[in-house]
Amino acid sequence: MLDLKSYQWKNRLLLVAAPSENTPEYQQQMQLFSDQTAEFADRDLLLIELFSQGTSRINGKNVDSADVTQIKQQFNISNEFSVVLIGKDGTVKRRETTPIEPTAIFQKIDAMPMRQREMRSKIN
Repeated sequence: MLDLKSYQWKNRLLLVAAPSENTPEYQQQMQLFSDQTAEFADRDLLLIELFSQGTSRINGKNVDSADVTQIKQQFNISNEFSVVLIGKDGTVKRRETTPIEPTAIFQKIDAMPMRQREMRSKIN
């Protein structure tokens, strides 16, 4: 059984949920993220793709369907399209039901106190 607590204090999580990979909103969201790999890495942000039908993934690695159900219950995610940002503290920081620009997510993260400390420590 997958435990997202293992990511707590190490990674921020971006949950993208959709009925399937063929969902237009999901495809649009992934297109928006397609050239953001460095930005994700800089912010310790892991992408978790959750599907009602099809193979779900955490950073490209397959996830068991029972784990998908557990994650969706834990963060109150429906079977419709949604994007949920989870902070390093394990709490929901932002929730959207339509595709979101990566810059909006990055601005939200960059405004977090923990991220502010991370950016200051990288400068020093």
